[in-house]
Amino acid sequence: MDEKKSIYLDYSATTPVAEEVIEAMLPFWRDGWGNPSSSHHYGQQAKLGLETARRTIAELINAKPSEVVFTGSGSEADNLALRGIMQQALDDGRGNHLIISTIEHEAVLITAEQLANHMGFELTILPVNRYGQVEIDVLEKAIRPETALISIMAANNEIGSLQPIDEIGAICKDRHILFHTDAVQAAQFIEWDLDTQHIDVLAMAPHKFYGPKGVGIMYVRQGTPILSAMTGGGQESGRRAGTVNVPFAVGAAKALELAYAGREDYIRHTENLRNKLIHGMFENFSADTVRLTGHPEERLPHHASFAFKDLPGGDLVMHLDLLGIAASSGSACSSGNPIPSAALQAIGLDNHWNSGGLRLTVGKNTTEKDIDFVLGQLPKAVESLQKFSAVLYG
Repeated sequence: MDEKKSIYLDYSATTPVAEEVIEAMLPFWRDGWGNPSSSHHYGQQAKLGLETARRTIAELINAKPSEVVFTGSGSEADNLALRGIMQQALDDGRGNHLIISTIEHEAVLITAEQLANHMGFELTILPVNRYGQVEIDVLEKAIRPETALISIMAANNEIGSLQPIDEIGAICKDRHILFHTDAVQAAQFIEWDLDTQHIDVLAMAPHKFYGPKGVGIMYVRQGTPILSAMTGGGQESGRRAGTVNVPFAVGAAKALELAYAGREDYIRHTENLRNKLIHGMFENFSADTVRLTGHPEERLPHHASFAFKDLPGGDLVMHLDLLGIAASSGSACSSGNPIPSAALQAIGLDNHWNSGGLRLTVGKNTTEKDIDFVLGQLPKAVESLQKFSAVLYG
């Protein structure tokens, strides 16, 4: 029997930590382990590493070092953006209305719903078009005099569609509304120029671009009124209390530096493999069986996503895992109990399709042979599961 394949196609979930990133972090566990808030030389050694990391990130995204905040994750950065901006806006009398889209990551969606359901804020959740993108005219109609913040993600994690964030930013600037974007999925693919782009707050997660988990990067434009949601010490200029994880901050900076240095080659590599996946899928399946989800062109270069008709996506992911293929389902499915995907519902797919999501995301270690193997295995896996589903679900 051939040795079992091991193919990882879930790079939107997380990425392996690059060796260069590990090497950059090691000195701050071995030697520079002091508390960066301490005034003695142990603390100052750690602080030098922390501030060098902050300065590196600021230079890469064309921001000021003081505008870079380290958090514990991208989700924490999203939480701080929504809670901190809305509470401060309410305190300042600038409004209590928040606008998001229906396909935001749960870090934004659930936080916004908490603000509305438990803290008295007003919330508008915008619909999206069939590609999962916010329509500008719909957004403009939703704006009220009391709108304090608009939060629209740069790219969707489930279906890969890019959002028109520059247009949204321009509207926010014109209307004097703060703009936050969850850039966790898009961080490594976009050449950010935050000195000129109208984005007030932005969130990144280094583990999406070969950095460590447990650290987030948050950009907060100078002068943006934001109330800290985590209080205690005065770390991160009072915006996020708690002793900063210096090794992870250093690793985050190194990962972003590597991502930017190799961006063009990485996009070219992943885009070619993504297109091979998409084309191969439609050579193997009819339009009555599978659909591409998200925008066909305005999407993340490494991201291919599909919906299968009358097929629980969770079952397909488990079947692929048995074949040595690590993938992701776009829906919160469990075997025998498929739950419709909110994102697939949002783009107009009915119950025949919205539980059959499959996300395949490629990375720097993915090869054309990997894609060939996956395309060879998928038809058999789908056929087997469709027969089973027909019996089980009727």
